[in-house]
Amino acid sequence: MAAKRGRPKSENPKDFTLRVRMDKETLAQLDECCKEEQLSRSEIVRKGILEQYGRLKK
Repeated sequence: MAAKRGRPKSENPKDFTLRVRMDKETLAQLDECCKEEQLSRSEIVRKGILEQYGRLKK
């Protein structure tokens, strides 16, 4: 039997897409965060959501 091909399955697949409207200043701030943290826009947004969620649960 041949070995499986392609990318391995993710433990936490990212199946949902979120489209957000923002002004130039907010986008510039997001991109600055990305540059400083060396993370993608999506990763920065996920971190921000986790931070806000953590504040709510205190």
